[in-house]
Amino acid sequence: MSLRNQIRFILILTVSSFSFLFHARAAEPDSYPVKYQTVQIEGLDIFYREAGPADAPTLLLLHGFPTSSHMFRNLIPALSDKYHVIAPDYPGFGYSSAPSVDKFDYTFDNLAHIMEKFTRQLQLNKYSLYLMDYGAPIGFRLAVQHPERIETLIIQNGNAYEEGLDNPFWEPVKVYWKERTSTHGNQLRSLLTLDATKWQYTTGVRDVKAISPDTWGHVQPLLDRPGNQEIQLALFYSYGSNPPLYPQWQEYLRKYQPPTLIVWGKNDPIFPAAGAYPYKQDLNKLEFHLLDTGHFALEEEGPTIARLMRKFLTQYTNTAH
Repeated sequence: MSLRNQIRFILILTVSSFSFLFHARAAEPDSYPVKYQTVQIEGLDIFYREAGPADAPTLLLLHGFPTSSHMFRNLIPALSDKYHVIAPDYPGFGYSSAPSVDKFDYTFDNLAHIMEKFTRQLQLNKYSLYLMDYGAPIGFRLAVQHPERIETLIIQNGNAYEEGLDNPFWEPVKVYWKERTSTHGNQLRSLLTLDATKWQYTTGVRDVKAISPDTWGHVQPLLDRPGNQEIQLALFYSYGSNPPLYPQWQEYLRKYQPPTLIVWGKNDPIFPAAGAYPYKQDLNKLEFHLLDTGHFALEEEGPTIARLMRKFLTQYTNTAH
């Protein structure tokens, strides 16, 4: 090869390499760091995690029991390149205020009231809802109150049908709903122990070694705070206010037909797959996935759920980013 051809070859290779690196870097999603913030609602500090461009479609992530926005710690950055992601802690959970039961009414009506004021204060006028466990009764109250605000639903082990409560886990809780005595309440305190918290995270998963102890390491010290057991018992009792509202929530689904993605851990002993199937009766725009994992499906199936959410949200939201 002549010297001239060698130089030409080197130049072409250099330009090609630069072009490849440029386009590869351009294809990488923008990085939006998670911000940890607090806002005051009716004298309470409500902590929340937020990431993503403010003008992108908004995702409001509502956590379950006994965790907090911590359960979304990996999902938020996985979606924040194209979505404005917000995950609050309810009063009594995570890093939000936890006033004693004699200073705050721990009911699902009141938690939903605080979350509705939270959405107004942050000017969330249109959003998709991620509903998990306790997030379902809170989120469905928001949806019924303001159906015009709901763009889509992502439901992960979040119940809205009687079929989802027909299992042994709920038997002692239902006794407490019928007769709120200290005896029946004390029988539920075992659900607030470290063993019970680990059980929630590990039961039904494929590989226990894949579940980080950072989960119960975050949750249990918060559950063990003085007065927090009384908070949780109040909410166990208040959960009995949810089944009577199921017909109202189901009517919302039938009337407004929000596009819905179900990503449900099918081995969950608390909200088993029996609670997922009835959504098919009421929703026309439904994408349905049963995942081979347990209650906290994000711990083992987080990348899968993020991928399914991105595909689903691209179809039903305006993702210009």
